[in-house]
Amino acid sequence: MSINSGAVATGSHRAASPDISQSFLFRSPHDGWLWADGLEDVSDRVRASTPSELAGQVQRLLDARQGTQQVPCLVGALPFQGMASARLFLPGRMIRDASSLPMALPQDLRWPAPRSAGRSLPAEDGYCARVAAALDEIAAGQYSKVVLARALTLEFDAPVPVAGMIAALAERYPQAFLFAVPQANRQGVFLGASPELLLRRRNGWVDSNPLAGSVPCHPQAAEDRAQAEALLASDKNRREHALVSERVADVLSGYCDQLSVPDEPSLIRTGTLWHLSTAIRGRLRDPSVSSVELAAALHPTPAVCGHPTGAARQAISRLEGFDRGLYAGMVGWCDHTGDGEWAVSLRCADLAGAFLTLYAGAGIVAGSDPVEELAETATKMRTVLGALGLTLRAEAA
Repeated sequence: MSINSGAVATGSHRAASPDISQSFLFRSPHDGWLWADGLEDVSDRVRASTPSELAGQVQRLLDARQGTQQVPCLVGALPFQGMASARLFLPGRMIRDASSLPMALPQDLRWPAPRSAGRSLPAEDGYCARVAAALDEIAAGQYSKVVLARALTLEFDAPVPVAGMIAALAERYPQAFLFAVPQANRQGVFLGASPELLLRRRNGWVDSNPLAGSVPCHPQAAEDRAQAEALLASDKNRREHALVSERVADVLSGYCDQLSVPDEPSLIRTGTLWHLSTAIRGRLRDPSVSSVELAAALHPTPAVCGHPTGAARQAISRLEGFDRGLYAGMVGWCDHTGDGEWAVSLRCADLAGAFLTLYAGAGIVAGSDPVEELAETATKMRTVLGALGLTLRAEAA
């Protein structure tokens, strides 16, 4: 793996700001920015094991704020598995639906330099071996899809500024779900720019936009379009996508009396990848069901776990070799009416001082190629690395 660095400048914003590393930030392409600070950590008070229990615990916290001067909204992130690393907060103050942040972000910033090429877990050759092992298990009928991820940790010669990272991600990826979540004990920030909407609930209607099946973007327009069209026609990628979109539709059909699901996937382009996309929309049968319950019922989708879920989870625990934490979880907010928006926590990293740990995975199905899947993880990591002016090339030994 090689990393090339270059300085990058961010745009200018207003002056003076609170400690952004202790704020919760979420930017939606639908509703703009949400900013919250004065955060009361309630992670230990939300420990339910089912979506309905989780929603009930959240609702009780929010009901207690009704009729007071406190903000009746929950913000934060849930992990890929379990609740041990959940980060959930009740804000002391909050601005929602804002067109821009109510705080300063740095101007003309120069990044610290990475000290080495970084440490990948598993190593590149080890990742390819794990993909090969998963393909053997798929051929044996243990499961039909599994998402295998890896983590890359970089050390810089000085702390990486959190506000600078947020500014660079916001400028570089204007259509992404951008997020920043404080970690426990002031041990850094979990941040990223996700392309994928897990669940949006507004006035009794719900939307989800599962993405699965991808190819890298190409700098030449003609080649870029050819790669996108090849993705749309790819049997392997369409099978991978169908596993995700069909499960999302199946879960939401249990909550909705109307559900619109396109017959065919469409193409969506992010900063580094083309994806197969299905935009699903429904009307809730019971308008009291909250966005937290709906999102938790969907999570984890086959886009971040695999199919069937139980067997894929076991394969991930057996093959991956690290704790995902908040990566491949869900991040967003829910208010006292049940409205809210939750993105899949992808294209993300943990930032703690001079250490940055990036996460990316690839969906493995019959027909996957280990070297191509490794390259896909490197492409996905470029979302965060590109904001730092860094490039990454994966090399399988």
